[in-house]
Amino acid sequence: ADGKLVGSNFLREYNAIRGVGPISVDPAAQAHGVGRVLMKAAVDRARGQPGVRLVQEAVNGASLALYASLGFEAREPLVLVRGQFREEPPAGYTVRPVEAGDRASCAALCERVHGFARAELWDNLERDHPLMAVRAGRVVAYVSAGALGMGAHGVGETEADLCTLLLAVGAATPDPLSLIVPTRRASFFRWCLSQGLRALKPLTLMTIGAYQEPTGAYFPSIAY
Repeated sequence: ADGKLVGSNFLREYNAIRGVGPISVDPAAQAHGVGRVLMKAAVDRARGQPGVRLVQEAVNGASLALYASLGFEAREPLVLVRGQFREEPPAGYTVRPVEAGDRASCAALCERVHGFARAELWDNLERDHPLMAVRAGRVVAYVSAGALGMGAHGVGETEADLCTLLLAVGAATPDPLSLIVPTRRASFFRWCLSQGLRALKPLTLMTIGAYQEPTGAYFPSIAY
């Protein structure tokens, strides 16, 4: 605006399902339509793709109204949790880094849970060090980053599979870990709380276009 940067937005194009954010607007330029222009640009760029997703801060009524007016629908209540897991992982699983040769197995697992695979797992192997759990010779869970944070996602055949992998991730680092938990998965949310993780911030998954109710266990990233 008048030669000055007043905002920015990101559209993640790793996958057919696009992910929006983070979006930022200069405080001095807020409430003047900058956010709407940035969001509309992202939605327009994603037009023709199967779907678009974002994670909205539930306490922000203005952004909720903006995203809804642009066609996004609320799909899932989420909460950001953070802490250190109390237990050690149980026996019966092998946990190891995801390698390039695991692509088909991990993609198939994600497709069973979400209806699509997430390609960014393969673009960031060296940087993010994703991990997987193997039970009875089969890949049953993976997380997209060894250092869990809001940018990481995970899927599992069952809740027990995913929880085991999370315990293994926690056992490998003394640092607190963060993840975004779908609160309608009540037993998974309660398990996180029982492990000592604290609920920090309510969030909402919002989508345009294709959406499949997840089957199996999962937690999303901040992109979706």
